[in-house]
This record gives sequence, structure tokens and C-alpha cells, in this order.
Amino acid sequence: LCRGGLAERLCRLQNRERSAISFWRHQCISDDKIPSDKSGVLIVKILEIFEECTIQVAICQQLEQSPVTLSPEDAVINAEEPILKVLFTRETAAHLRSRPQDVIYIYPPWQKLLLQNSDVPVIMHTYFSQKVLISEYSEAREKTYGLTKMLIRKNIISLAQTFRLDDLDDKLHQESSDNQVPCAPQTHNKGDSKRHPLALSVVNDSLLEMVESQGAVGWREVQVRVVIQRVYCLPAREGCRSHTQGNKPLCATPVTNSDPPHVRLCLLVQDAYGMFSEVQLQSLSSTDDIEQYCRRWEGKSCCLAGMKILQRTTRGRALGLFSLIDSLWPPVVPVKVPGQSQDSERMTTNLPPPSFCYILTVQSGEIHVEVDEEEQISNLYQPPAVHGLKEILRINGCNERCSFWAQVLYRRLQTKHSVPIDQREVLLFVTDSTLQNVVPGIPKVVAVSVIASCVLSMEITEALSAGSRHVFFKDALWGNGRIICVERTVLLLQKPLLCSAAGADLSELTGPVRLDELDSTTQANSICALRGTVVGVNESTAFSWPTCNRCGNGKLELCPQDRESLYCNQCSEVVTTPVLKMQLEVFLSCPSRSQSTIKVKVWHEISVVVSALFVLLTMLLFLQTYEVQSVLGKEVGLLNCYVHSVTSHPDCVVLEEIVLL
Repeated sequence: LCRGGLAERLCRLQNRERSAISFWRHQCISDDKIPSDKSGVLIVKILEIFEECTIQVAICQQLEQSPVTLSPEDAVINAEEPILKVLFTRETAAHLRSRPQDVIYIYPPWQKLLLQNSDVPVIMHTYFSQKVLISEYSEAREKTYGLTKMLIRKNIISLAQTFRLDDLDDKLHQESSDNQVPCAPQTHNKGDSKRHPLALSVVNDSLLEMVESQGAVGWREVQVRVVIQRVYCLPAREGCRSHTQGNKPLCATPVTNSDPPHVRLCLLVQDAYGMFSEVQLQSLSSTDDIEQYCRRWEGKSCCLAGMKILQRTTRGRALGLFSLIDSLWPPVVPVKVPGQSQDSERMTTNLPPPSFCYILTVQSGEIHVEVDEEEQISNLYQPPAVHGLKEILRINGCNERCSFWAQVLYRRLQTKHSVPIDQREVLLFVTDSTLQNVVPGIPKVVAVSVIASCVLSMEITEALSAGSRHVFFKDALWGNGRIICVERTVLLLQKPLLCSAAGADLSELTGPVRLDELDSTTQANSICALRGTVVGVNESTAFSWPTCNRCGNGKLELCPQDRESLYCNQCSEVVTTPVLKMQLEVFLSCPSRSQSTIKVKVWHEISVVVSALFVLLTMLLFLQTYEVQSVLGKEVGLLNCYVHSVTSHPDCVVLEEIVLL
């Protein structure tokens, strides 16, 4: 908040008000009696209670200053006084726990509001209120009814009714006795065993209206119709797990701490007014279903019911969520505008993007999501706009969402030993046809950082382990020269059925892939091609060891029967063709960086790959009679390498030879 601004002053005023109310209530409880000062006290008897827009409205009659010995039923009603409509906030109503026939003392500074075309005055500012038990009869009644569940009628007031629009849906504004919810989580008794069914026949199209009319505790009377813009998974820190069966509504069950880590299925939905909300549905034990959920649900309309507000978040608190919302703004079709008739729609090019978003979650055991998979794609749906990597690298903005189709050439887990393996960042080096063409100033391969909060399906992980694959990156984040897969980024093995190509070349690479050669622009944590001349070998770091060609066990032993053979304890078999692994460091002279020291770490499996540099160094390592001088001055290349570090003082480049997928 700006120092000295209206918002800061209002916040301080609200804090002082809350403190004054708490102190007054504490003083009343401590004194255990009604304050003796009766000047300005308004005494009312409640006749009826209902709730409207989260405010509890009590229809009351004003009482004369009756003796305290009278019960509320015997209190004298002043017929000359009009009926009053008293407003209580949710906090005050929860403190009073009032019922019809209760007597309430309202202490100053209450205010009376006289409305035009209405004979019933409205009493506001009722924070300093106290329910009065003025006889043993009242105390017995309080003990009898205090443990029962009080049902409060809710009046649903739509925005259309507020703005007096012409095309009102009469069903939306009917007050039904079934539209009742518990006033407080109190114990049940047999007299309140009647179940009140959900009025699911009433369907609204405004998320904001549902929040204002239903409150944060849950939507029980109505449904809201929205369009699913995105389907993704988030790490499930806590919450509920639910089960899906075909096209049936989902039902939630609690997640216990003994379960393995799960991810939560989430929907980013948008209503007819353009407002967004993130719905956290269920925890999945496997992420392999995310692709089918994307294909089945994205772009379809669905009805939400039984939701509760988990959080109201703003742009400053959830940059990742709002970067995704910004990529879907403005809407592709005109949206409804609050305060105007349903037919009065305008173009949305000048509408400001949303500044807040409600995070919704399901209530256990409630019917909450019903997707009509047979319905056609909504006109409000915005499929991901697919671009070529060359076009993405030329974007000037920061924190821009982007989608692309690329071939993964190499995968590398960042080696931060202080961080658990499942929380480490993964680098995926990718390319496409737009980068492989010779374009000055544009790299042929770019690195995509996949942070730990980005959920990868097991199908994606296994596919990348098996070899090079084309992957669709949906809603990745571009900024500060990096492409990052963050929360709400989805990786798929197939291109989506609906996507906006925007002229991008989505063809797959068929020829050999070229890497950028090492030069003065090469940066750390990149891959490049290297050619040069051997100028030195670091013999102190050279070592090799045999491994099992079946299981990869690196701790082989001499066979007891044949001392010239190796034996694997894990396979319990003799290893006749071991895989010999070796590692050493060599120094090269590179023409493109003639002033730099180029150190290359060589790590090879003899039976898997043989490079030009490896052929030169194998005999050096294993034949004692081979002289180091015989390999110095030999030309090697092209080697595919990962760049560990680039320093200027001293001018040194440390690389590691790699094998592309």
C-alpha cells in the first residue's frame, strides 16, 4: 500500500475498528452483564432472519424499555414504531447466533438509513450488539436450542437484477425454502434430519456473481457454466484425491499422508464475462492421464457446483498464473459486460486484463464438475498459439507464454548435490527446422529449463530416456533470453488437435542435426560442436573400469574358476564381453578461440561409441609403451560437447564430450 494513501488509511481504520469490537465483546463477557449505560441503545426483537450477499438481514420490531424480568415473548411491542430491517455482518451474526424471538441490544454508534419507496428503515453499523437473556426462561431456551443446527434462508441476488436488466431469468431469483444452508458447524439433532437438495437446475454464467452470492464456504444452490481453457497438473502439496469414471461427475475423497507423492489435476476456466478461475480438482497417482484430459476437456463447456474458495490471488502473488491468463487475453469473441443487457455485447480489445483470480477447490463428497464431452468446442476457447523457435527467440517481452514443437537432442540433470534429485532442474536441448537453417545470430540449438514444479508425465520421461523425440511444449515461459517450463506448462508427445500455428513450420526434422561450433559467443550450460588439435593430456585424472554388459554393474570380480575372466554378482554369470568405461581430460587448441584454454572431459563406453578423440587416447591409457607425444598435435572433431563453464580470468572453457539422444 502507498504510504499515506487512502488504502493504507482505510486499512488502519479497519484494524482499529476490529480491535474496538473485540475489546468491547471481551469486556461484556468479563462483566457477565449488560452494560449499565442505556443511552442510545436500540432494543429489537427478531421476527425473521435471512441472508443476502453474505449479510444477515433480520426483520425486527423495536421494543420499549421493558423490565428485565420479562421474557422476550412477554416483552411489550411498541405498535407505533415501524418494523426495522437490521443488518449484521457475517462475523457479528456468528457471534450472536440469533434466532427468531431473540432480543438484541444494539449499542451506539448504530445508524438508521431511510430508503426511498420503502417504509422500513434499515439499521446499519451493528457491530456492538449483544443477545440478551433476561430470564431463566430465556437461559433454558438457549441451552435447548443452542446445540441445534440453525437453517438460514439465502436470497440469491443476481447482477442482472441489481442493474435491472430486461432479460431476467425469473427462476434465478426465486426464493425457495429449499435454498437453506447451515448457519454454523454445530451438532445435528433428530429434528433437523431433513436433507435439503441442491438446486442444480439453476445455472449461472458469472463466477464473480457466484462468489458474491454464495460466499467462500461453498456453492450449494446453483451451478456456474464456464469454458475450460487449459488442463494441467500441479504438485499436490495437500488436498483431496478423487476418482474419474468416463463422463460421470467426479467425487473427491481425502488424501492421507501415507500416500506417495501425487499431482493434482487442475482446470483454468473462463466464464461468459471473461473472468478466470483455477479449479483444483483431484490428485492423480499417475500423470499419464494428463494428455487424454487435455484432448477430452480443453475447449469444452462444463458446470461447476459444490465449489469452495481456496484463495483469492492477485497478479503480484501469482505471476505464473497470470502470465498464463495474459496469454489468453483479450478474449477471441466479445464477452458480456456487467451492468449491460445480455444482448449488448462489445468488442473486448480495450478491456483491461483481470487483476485477480479465485482459486477454487472441491468439497469432499460433493458433485462438482460435469464436462459435456459431446459438445462442440466453445467459441470462447483459445487454443495454444504455436510458434517456431526462431520467432520465440526474437520476442522482446518478458514472462511471455509460448508453445512450440521441437526435437529434443540432449537431456541433462543439473548437478546440485545439496538438492534432492527429484527437485533438481533438468535442461532439455532442443531444435526445430527454423533454427537448423543457416541464420546469422540465431543459435541452432536452445536450452529449455524444466524446473521441479513442472509436472512431467511418466510417458514423457520414458520417451526422452529411450532416445530423441519430438515434443510439444505448451505454455512454456519466455523471458530474459531463457525458455523455462514452469508450473502449468504441459509437455506432450503429440501435437494437439486444436492449435493456432500462426504460420509456424511444424514439420519434423529428417536430416542430420547440426550444432553451433565453439566460438567467442558460446556460453556455459550449452552444447556445441568442437574441432581442434590435441596439445596436452591430464594423466593424473585418467581412469577406467569394466562394467557388466547386461546390468551395468561396475563392481566386477575375478571369476573363481577362471582367473582371467570377470564375474558379475548381480547377474551371477561370467562376463565375457565387459563394457569398458573410461574418463580422462585432454587439452585442445581451437582455432575459433585461439587465446583460450580448452579442456575437454572424455567419458566413454568402448563397446558403445568410438570417437576420433577416443581412438587416439585408448592406447595411451592402456598400453604402457605408448608415448603421450605420439597423440599430441593430432586433429580431432567434430565432437559434441556440453559446456560446463566459460571464464575470462583465466581465459578457459571446460567442456564434456556427450552423446546426443
